[in-house]
Amino acid sequence: MSTFRRGVRLGIDVGRARVGVARCDPDGMLAVPVETVPRDEASIARILQIASEYDPLEFVVGLPVNMQGADTASTTDAREFAAELCRRSGTPVRLVDERLSTVTAHAALRSSGRSQKKSRNIVDQVAAVVLLQQAIDMEKSTGNPAGAIISPDEEHA
Repeated sequence: MSTFRRGVRLGIDVGRARVGVARCDPDGMLAVPVETVPRDEASIARILQIASEYDPLEFVVGLPVNMQGADTASTTDAREFAAELCRRSGTPVRLVDERLSTVTAHAALRSSGRSQKKSRNIVDQVAAVVLLQQAIDMEKSTGNPAGAIISPDEEHA
């Protein structure tokens, strides 16, 4: 049996226009979509409202690195978003490599018969589900949480 830490987690897929939010049950059996939040000055406030409904153990934020594992402009944006989410929520945030999560989400939606245009409003939620489920599966299989932690008590520049 693994040493999976019991508790709800919220998966966050940070994009320039939208932020996908997903959640899992306390036992990490299944990640499910929650909401697509418009990316604006109220994004974090809305995510905090969602978090108040679920009382998460942590946030799992996708870190969009390139295929070689190097940072991009989107990586910097996601790190800044995660740091602000951690600071404002007081809840730990895990940054998890999300390579191919959006590609996987688009493929899943296409295979279910949805066009890319019809999927625009939910693809971010599905990407959040994919990255959260991958993080849960990794922790269950290895006994170690996925990604790098940002703690509320750390100082951020």
